[in-house]
Amino acid sequence: MTRKRVAILISGRGSNMAALIEAARAPDYPAEIVGVLSNRAAAAGLETAAANGIATASLAQSKFPSRDMFEDTMTQILESWEVDYVCLAGFMRILGEDFVNRWLGRMVNIHPSLLPAYKGLHTHERALADGVSEHGCTVHFVTPGLDEGPAILQARIPVFAGDTPETLAERLLVEEHRIYPEALRMLVSGKAKL
Repeated sequence: MTRKRVAILISGRGSNMAALIEAARAPDYPAEIVGVLSNRAAAAGLETAAANGIATASLAQSKFPSRDMFEDTMTQILESWEVDYVCLAGFMRILGEDFVNRWLGRMVNIHPSLLPAYKGLHTHERALADGVSEHGCTVHFVTPGLDEGPAILQARIPVFAGDTPETLAERLLVEEHRIYPEALRMLVSGKAKL
């Protein structure tokens, strides 16, 4: 089995990145994590990746005159790693249309809501404010519209009386770590297609 080469884009601690790295340790997992790229040099996930022998890079968008130049440099790094697929794991930048289209069908994201509900930020706060009885997470294809790509997998959790954004986030993270590796497996094995 030739394993597909995957890069992960992060901005922070990279807990979903760590779940993907852990899943890829299994000999029968169809993907290997070959690189982790962050838009923040201080992202804790870079240390985790390096400790696992994975190539890392960081690029601050503020150092580039334009988003296009920033994303062109990201593409050069991803190409140098010979990447087949890209996973966004808490990458807190909105990507430009050219970059998205370059990876269309080969780039996925995990979002902390049951899309199409609660696109964008502060999903837990918004779900609680609306008084919903269930919340969840979605692994979806990245398309030019923010959080608009088709879902690959979703997981649902009940919302309890007394839940806070923090308790909801903590319980949901368990599900994120479960479905993201499964969705990546589906993607690289051809079971999920855009």
